[in-house]
Amino acid sequence: MHKVRLADKFAGFTEHWSPKIVGELNGQHVKLVKFQGDFVWHHHDHEDEMFLVVQGGFRMDYRDEGGGERSMELSEGEFVIVPRGREHRPSAAREVQVLLFEPATTLNTGNVRNERTVDVLETL
Repeated sequence: MHKVRLADKFAGFTEHWSPKIVGELNGQHVKLVKFQGDFVWHHHDHEDEMFLVVQGGFRMDYRDEGGGERSMELSEGEFVIVPRGREHRPSAAREVQVLLFEPATTLNTGNVRNERTVDVLETL
């Protein structure tokens, strides 16, 4: 067992859209990510994802079951769980620090492969 101080872990990297593993439990990863700007629209066929805002805020765009686009704003201390299969896109006007909780099999870009796809995550 060891204690994790989120501020120290976030201070250990600067790149955006590149999640870092900071913990593992029961087949799940606890990841930290910084991002700014728009991500790619994507979904995960088999995994739910939890986004917890540690510092800053962001907008989660998503497509409802009818295909319509919606969005929600998240602030520090708030989280959202994106259900598997739901198309979504995080977006932040300013840098945000987010804790992700998701199955270890989750690819950051889900069903999309592009320049932001990270196949092998760094562990901090």
